[in-house]
Amino acid sequence: MAPSRAILRPALFRGIRQAAKRQQGEPALAFRPYHSYDHPTPVGVFNATEQAILAAAYRHVPEHGFTRHALSLGARDAGYLDISANLLPEGPFSLIRYHLVAQRQALSARRDAIFSDSPAGNAVGGEAALTIPARVERLTWERLLGNKGVNHRWQEALAIMAQPSHVPASLHELALLADEIHFLAGDTSVDPSWYTKRAGLSLIYTSSELFMTNDRSPGFDETRAFLKRRLAEAGSLSGVVGSVTQWVGFTASAGVNVLRSKGVRI
Repeated sequence: MAPSRAILRPALFRGIRQAAKRQQGEPALAFRPYHSYDHPTPVGVFNATEQAILAAAYRHVPEHGFTRHALSLGARDAGYLDISANLLPEGPFSLIRYHLVAQRQALSARRDAIFSDSPAGNAVGGEAALTIPARVERLTWERLLGNKGVNHRWQEALAIMAQPSHVPASLHELALLADEIHFLAGDTSVDPSWYTKRAGLSLIYTSSELFMTNDRSPGFDETRAFLKRRLAEAGSLSGVVGSVTQWVGFTASAGVNVLRSKGVRI
């Protein structure tokens, strides 16, 4: 039997317990390596200066993308010199990570509203009327909608995330998201499926996210349908393998193109 949630720390899928700390009027983005109600609030992912710059820079992403130019504009808006953006050692990836962490944390803050907005959640019995798979689907869709404002820039972000130096942190954030969704959905299983559910959801989420970057349907309806199909096929190994192959193929190609644009001979 798999160990209990309180002590479970798998290598990839480490849960988080949401925490927010106000620094200069902005909530600090924070995480801990597993879900627990009995541990103190951890230190934020970003310090106060980084938080201020990233929060301001994020508002420029729709126009300028996840770029150093957006970071420089953010530094200026936050009251710092443009060159202060160099305080972020990971450059544009810091801005991408800010988005990933902020959107993941937003799920916890909006959990009750997310379920109450669901037709099943509004029925007799409220949230209890929703099955765990239905909650997982609703939370995953809500997270995908978190990309709506930057969807036209997300393929650029995927190319940056595919760079070898950023792959570990990108996969770590994906693992945290999958764990968070299952935790918020009320999945308390402690058998070996704990791992397979999160691995499967990670692959389904990445394929849905990639699909969404090319979706021009109203309200991203085609992406929602795609997500539901993939979740319904979650028991099919071939479906999961196909999803991850598609994502790896795209990100590898994007990463090569980025390296070539920097003058690397590949």
